[in-house]
Amino acid sequence: MAGRNILGDAFGYAVLFGIIALLFQSRVPLYFGAFLFFTDSERIELALGKIGIRFEPDTIGPDIIKSFAFLFGWFALLASLKASVPAWLAAWMLPDASWSFIAGIALLLAIVEAFATRAMRRALPWFGFQSRPDGLACATIKLVLALGALALLALLVQLG
Repeated sequence: MAGRNILGDAFGYAVLFGIIALLFQSRVPLYFGAFLFFTDSERIELALGKIGIRFEPDTIGPDIIKSFAFLFGWFALLASLKASVPAWLAAWMLPDASWSFIAGIALLLAIVEAFATRAMRRALPWFGFQSRPDGLACATIKLVLALGALALLALLVQLG
């Protein structure tokens, strides 16, 4: 039944975003629909469960896989939209790079985010914070930790 649900969702996304793409005469809605479809963490878990891969709760593997899918999808969406944005914005977007480079960057960031999440889950109770793992406070702290790790990485690249 899970396979039918995934195919039904894919068909629904294709039809919905295809109609929107026809109305606006642009491929951007199709790209956005593909991004939403492929980066849904529940769908990823369902699809992997269908082929026999089960996620263990409170481990780092599911966080890496779900973050990688989201980040790779986000970078692929940005790369596909680069020709459609104004020149001043395109200068700030990803450079023309191969898909393997984009996948490597997404994997690196997913690993950093997963370890930051793990560290946050262990450190917050020490400071007396009781926060849900999917709450706004945790998302904000994860963002700050990820930005700090990226700043540190950029500093190391500049110095090296």
